[in-house]
Amino acid sequence: MRVLFLTHSFPRFAGDAAGAFILRLATALAEQDVGVTVLAPATPTAPSRDVIDGVPITRFRYAPRALETLAYEGNMATQVKESWSAKLGLVGLLAAELNAALAETRRGRYDLLHAHWWFPNGVATTVAARWRNLPFVTTLHGSDVRLGRTIGPARPAMRQVLRRSAKVTAVSRWLADEAQQVAGGEMPVVAPMPVATELFSPDATPRGDALLFVGRLTRQKGVDILLRALATIAPHVTLDVVGDGEERASLEALASSLGVRQRVRWHGAKQASELSSFYRRAAALVVPSSEEGLGLVAVEAQLCGTPVVAFASGGVVDVIRDGESGILVAERTPDALGRAIVRLLATPERGAALARTGAVLAREAFAPDNVARRYADIYREVIQRDAH
Repeated sequence: MRVLFLTHSFPRFAGDAAGAFILRLATALAEQDVGVTVLAPATPTAPSRDVIDGVPITRFRYAPRALETLAYEGNMATQVKESWSAKLGLVGLLAAELNAALAETRRGRYDLLHAHWWFPNGVATTVAARWRNLPFVTTLHGSDVRLGRTIGPARPAMRQVLRRSAKVTAVSRWLADEAQQVAGGEMPVVAPMPVATELFSPDATPRGDALLFVGRLTRQKGVDILLRALATIAPHVTLDVVGDGEERASLEALASSLGVRQRVRWHGAKQASELSSFYRRAAALVVPSSEEGLGLVAVEAQLCGTPVVAFASGGVVDVIRDGESGILVAERTPDALGRAIVRLLATPERGAALARTGAVLAREAFAPDNVARRYADIYREVIQRDAH
């Protein structure tokens, strides 16, 4: 079976964190006799044709180099909203992705197309699949569902993509419910993305009093709430922030105004291979985001034996069972988050027990071979139904 992935986020080089879960799915699918080729936007740092971990990649140009900034960084919606050049870039991306998909399906035989995120990739895939008479699967990851919910004109387009898809999957139960409410139609199948279980495991590294945040520094991630919570906690507790984004300068200013600047270490973005050492020495991972599509960082932390504290929001509730594999905080306030962190730090043996249970559940749900088997079954079902 041959499948063409269409995505706007995918590793630009071996070890790159951008869209790494899609690469893991592609490599794991090989064990299920599914050959994957990836179609992704061009970037100045990567060749137009490449192979990473045995997965062939074609990257398509969509604008002059100076305007090819929409993909990979996770802020496409903001860019398009604020800039006319980004709007023009988006039109170019959609047209170029469609042309690239038609060219790729003309060069090689594919049984199925798989769009990651309904927008922009599902839009191009819908047209390409119709012209090539191929079935396609669409996977919802989170930001695309928020787009359909918050921007009125996007809703009809989302509805069309999902209804024309042979199967729609969502990476969490919450996301499936949200998509069904926004777009109607059939309830998406819940099928998460895989975690690199070979990278994340516990060791004997001593744990200190440092909390950890991993993720992009955007408003949705809630790092401002975490900083305010830190200000209510004893001063010996510190925070490591791993990630970068447009909110970094304002967050650093907030840390200074709260009097916690000396307690926060800003590490910038790190490759996946570097993250395990951060997880292993952290007292706890804190996930203060709202409406996270899934929250794979929580899974990675659990696999490293690190307890997790998170707000009970979005797909994170699929990852954490409150009081069993982590702690979920119902009230999304700095005080509530701070109290939960203090209670956890006061009982490290409880945190270790939560992490052990979390690791067992994480391996069961997110191991690449289990996730790939699930998607391979979906592909076979779709192809068989299309043949009839």
